[in-house]
Amino acid sequence: MNTPTPFQFPIRIYWEDTDAGGIVFYANYLKFFERARTEWLRALGIEQQALKTEVGGMFVVSETSLKYHRPAQLDDLLTVTAELAEAGRATLTLRQQAWLNSPGQEPQLLAEGTIRIGWVDSRTLKPGRIPATILKALQP
Repeated sequence: MNTPTPFQFPIRIYWEDTDAGGIVFYANYLKFFERARTEWLRALGIEQQALKTEVGGMFVVSETSLKYHRPAQLDDLLTVTAELAEAGRATLTLRQQAWLNSPGQEPQLLAEGTIRIGWVDSRTLKPGRIPATILKALQP
């Protein structure tokens, strides 16, 4: 079976991403994953601002689970991935990873996790069903 390559998004580590120990602050991986998810959706033709204004709904994070393997440091170049693990009628579960890309070396897994996002009405924030057009755009 041939599985599709996950969406990939590059991220450079800046001073603002690091803590007093000079490594990436653990919570920043959630921000990196958020950026990659947003760009993954954009690459599929799904823009979040348009969802809110034109469709009347939006995705919100409802659950996260992360595992950290090794730290990233200032100036490192990461590749953050996003791929759909499961699609339901009201939620999506994504698998995401952050990889360190060092010249001349194999990529190293830094962090990985699953993120569950749910569909809500943008005015009331009440849960709803993901529109069929979005679910169709997510199919490989």
